[in-house]
Amino acid sequence: MSSSSHRSECSYGDALYWDDRYLADGTASFDWYQRYPALRPFIRKYVPVSSRVLMVGCGNALMSEDMVMDGYVSISNIDISSVVIEMMIKKYEHIPQLEYMLMDARDMTFFNDGSFDCVMDKGTLDSLMCGVDAPLSASRMLEEINRLLRPGGIYMLITYGDPSVRIPYINQPGCNWEITLYILARPGYKSAGGCSLRKSIMEPVPLTDKGQLPVDFVLEDPDSHYIYVCKKMPGLSESFHTTPE
Repeated sequence: MSSSSHRSECSYGDALYWDDRYLADGTASFDWYQRYPALRPFIRKYVPVSSRVLMVGCGNALMSEDMVMDGYVSISNIDISSVVIEMMIKKYEHIPQLEYMLMDARDMTFFNDGSFDCVMDKGTLDSLMCGVDAPLSASRMLEEINRLLRPGGIYMLITYGDPSVRIPYINQPGCNWEITLYILARPGYKSAGGCSLRKSIMEPVPLTDKGQLPVDFVLEDPDSHYIYVCKKMPGLSESFHTTPE
């Protein structure tokens, strides 16, 4: 069976798919969606360098290395693929700030409640949403992330999913988030006329009371990436919270 046919038969939530992919791709690193320099303003705004950070679905991205180079002192990286974890342990054995562990983001019981100040997710929820039993997988991962964050901790989700398809999962029963949304154009995207429709990428995008984009909101890039900054609030609630404009 060829590598490509093997991949097509596996789910994005299946370790076999990712093992096969990383074996085929070798040691070349790859960052989904956005590289650290583009995300740095958001991360530095919400995540102090002293934070204990968890990177779910780390893959072979340079993101964690770049964060350490920028002063971050403790980043635990997990992935479902034993192949990529072995690769990354060998690659970064000389950097004590980086820890790599084989783990499924849907079951992170190895870690105690409130273990982290920040959980970073760049494409992992998206992968689960494309796999078998997507709603259940997504719900389990988000429940675990909520459990692992200390009160006031930050879940930062970088995704291609707009609020209509991501907010219902993020804001599931049992979670209580204050959500701030930012939107980034794809790397290299050029808008018509070369000008932006917004004043600054650091300007939060307004959301309705139900956590959706206003009906008259216009995306600069139709295939933009969305950054959900979710602050864990005390108590349990099914209500939706947005930061003041």
